[in-house]
Amino acid sequence: MTEHPSPVAASPAAVFAHRHLLGIEGLLPEEIVALLDLAEEAVSVSRQVEKKKTVLRGRTQINLFFEASTRTQSSFELAGKRLGADVMNMSVGSSSVKKGETLIDTAMTLNAMNPDLLVVRHHAAGAVHLLAQKVGCAVINAGDGAHEHPTQALLDALTIRRHKGDIYGLRVAICGDILHSRVARSNILLLNALGAEVRCVGPSTLLPRALDRLGVSTFTDMRKGLEGADIVMMLRLQRERMDGSFVPSVREYFHFFGLDAEKLAFAKPDALVMHPGPMNRGVEIDSAIADGPQSLIREQVEMGVAVRMAVLEALARNLPNGGA
Repeated sequence: MTEHPSPVAASPAAVFAHRHLLGIEGLLPEEIVALLDLAEEAVSVSRQVEKKKTVLRGRTQINLFFEASTRTQSSFELAGKRLGADVMNMSVGSSSVKKGETLIDTAMTLNAMNPDLLVVRHHAAGAVHLLAQKVGCAVINAGDGAHEHPTQALLDALTIRRHKGDIYGLRVAICGDILHSRVARSNILLLNALGAEVRCVGPSTLLPRALDRLGVSTFTDMRKGLEGADIVMMLRLQRERMDGSFVPSVREYFHFFGLDAEKLAFAKPDALVMHPGPMNRGVEIDSAIADGPQSLIREQVEMGVAVRMAVLEALARNLPNGGA
């Protein structure tokens, strides 16, 4: 718990008035807190024997994934079903997009089905924003290229808040492949909005040049970057997004930037370890740390369902006849 007062008064009654959730960018601190407070309620629901709510009864949710992600898609599916929605999963591999249909064609086709909520993951940055302009329903960005992944940042914040009590004043080190990470960008935006001190740690080849504009400190030495950190957030080395050689070898990468007990010792004794998954054990994190007492990685998965329930419920309130 930080000694500094939080600049945001958490209020469950705060209004989230947006039609879509396309990113963390543009959200006010009180809007972020409102979603986190609503997610706290969803955690309680998910831990009950009866996990069902009826806030999305009669609503249709389509999960449209142009990029595979079992974890995120299943999380959104479970969240929608727990709120009572009719949920349909649509993957690009089994759709007409493979036959040459454009993104706009897909949007118009889906719009004709009159869905209420559309969850979209796409490999191109900006694709979800484009879709949102072409449909009449609420759109949620489940990850677009290296741009944003807002619900991941929200679930990370919820996980941190539940253990540290407040985010304001915490020192958070985001480590690894920052360059290709939409998770890093969304977390930087959210953590800065809520008053954390954010550090980005990684090899110079994986640190974007414009990071200083986002108000973060950068480090190419893992030990210096982790010094005094409250939270150590590891990122997956995204080799599928790399065009060229960004690291000499996986073995050398782990030696310098993989999280092990020796490097974690530079953070605070009560520092907590996070990872958005899926993990590359022995590449960015040692198994002993991933499965150790300071790890929140499994809890992040649980918080993912709660946050997605909160986002779906908040946006449903702004749909026609949504109510509060």
